[in-house]
Order: sequence, then C-alpha cells, then structure tokens
Amino acid sequence: MELRQLHYLTVIAEEENLGRAARRLFVSQPALSYALKSLESELGVRLFDRHAGGVSATAAGQDVIAEALLTVRQAERVSAAAERHTRGETGVLRVGFEASGAGELTTRARAEFARRHPGVRVAPKRYDWGQEADALREGQTDVAFVWLPNDLSGLRGELVHTEPRVVGLPCGHALAGRSGISVLEVADEPLLWTQRAPREWVDWWAVNPRPDGSSPKWGPTNDNVEEMLEQVAEGSSVCFAPLSMARYYARPDLVWVPLTDVEPLRVVLAWADGKDTALVRGFVQVVRELVAAADAPAG
Repeated sequence: MELRQLHYLTVIAEEENLGRAARRLFVSQPALSYALKSLESELGVRLFDRHAGGVSATAAGQDVIAEALLTVRQAERVSAAAERHTRGETGVLRVGFEASGAGELTTRARAEFARRHPGVRVAPKRYDWGQEADALREGQTDVAFVWLPNDLSGLRGELVHTEPRVVGLPCGHALAGRSGISVLEVADEPLLWTQRAPREWVDWWAVNPRPDGSSPKWGPTNDNVEEMLEQVAEGSSVCFAPLSMARYYARPDLVWVPLTDVEPLRVVLAWADGKDTALVRGFVQVVRELVAAADAPAG
C-alpha cells in the first residue's frame, strides 16, 4: 500500500466517477482503474460498486476511505512542517520594544504573525530608554519597534507609528484635571530623566530647550519605567511619555495629561542590516499590512 494509492482513493470517493477523478489526478483512467483494483486486491475487500453513472463506496469502502483521509491529511501536515523549515519559517522570532512599544500595533503584529506562522514562537523582548536599537546591533533581538530619536546606524527600518506625548502627574496635582497643557506650564516641575540613554534622547524627551529657550528643571534619575512611575506617584517629580503609556501603565495614583505643544513620538520598525531573515521579512510584512489597513479610509 502506497500513500499515492490512498490519495487516489480519496479523490475517487469525492468525484464518484473514475473519469473525473483521473482528470483531476492527471492520470489516465485505465491507470487509475488498475491502481484501484490493485488496492482492493491487497486489502481483500471491494471498495466501490461500479454502475453506469460512476462508482459508489461500499460499506467497507466508506470505512477505508475515512482512514485514508486521515492518513493523507497527516502526510500533508508532515510535508508542511518540512516546508516551513525549508523556508525558514520555524524557530523563534525575538521582537524588541520599549515600554508600550508602538501601542496596540505592537501586540496586534505579534499576534497576527503568530497566527500566520504557527511553527514560530514569538518572544517579546522589553528594553528601557533607547536600548532597543543597541539590542538589534548586538544580536539580542531580531526586529524591534524603536523610539526616535535613536542611533539607527547599521540598521534598516521604516516609520510605522506616531503618537502624541503626555505628562505624568501625581493625583491631586493642580494640573491633573486639565484636558491639555503646554510644556511651559510644567517648567517649574522637577522632571524625571535617565543617565542610561544618550543625551540627545534625554533632551528630546525633556523638550530641552523649551520653546522659550529655557531648560527643564531636572529631577531625580531612574533606570526603568517602573522606577519612573513610582517617583511620579509619590509626588517628587513629573515625567513625559507617549500617549500609549497612559493606557498600558494606568495607575490609580497617576494622571496623564496631553502636552499640546510638543512634537509626537515617532516609532520605527527596525532590523539589523543584512539580517532580514525569512522570519524578519514575514514580521515586517505583517506590520506593513496592519499599518496600511489602519490608514485606509473607512468604507
């Protein structure tokens, strides 16, 4: 018994006509008829009754056909698994991001990629304060949502997301109830910053210099998002962040208010130059499609 014969059997059962089945299988009708007789002889049962209109499965044939279908489908899964390896569609894809990444796009892209590539494990890799670009260059991650400004040397990428910036305030702050505020209205508030990021990155987030040429009032430093939010909540300082952090890091002791006069955060999907593997290309394509769908006019 060969897998080819079982495949023939399933097609004959679907078509209920040897002529149509032969055309579908790209074999001659005599060759198909011979293969069927050989299989019946090997199994010791008649699988089909022949009649003027074609063929009909016998009771034994129905049982054999059901098992043949299972076998053929399993064989197709075996081939598909091998093809995924051939195309480089197995393994692990490490997706880097900072804090809230590119908002909902980050989560949606990972989920959609996983749906399309069931043989691949998508591993999220979180970084703080501009370190996602270095992680790409150092091979710690395969593709990443990189917050700008950042050093993109040695990387390839494309802009995929923008979002407004907000200021994080402790509950009870005098400005907490506002629908929007100017960056100059928090000029006297100690502003959290980090020593772990390049100065260009720090100054951009701090809006330094301010529109009137002044400098921020520098507050405490921090090493990660959690430390930053804890210090804001205790009332020692304020912080600037993208709007998505207001959703992803909601706390009852924090209030997020939009900044009305600063440029938005831009997020680039990036990968190391020369490291655009099949998995990276697949993820980039998913993100492109999601971005295009979001930008398409309604209706």
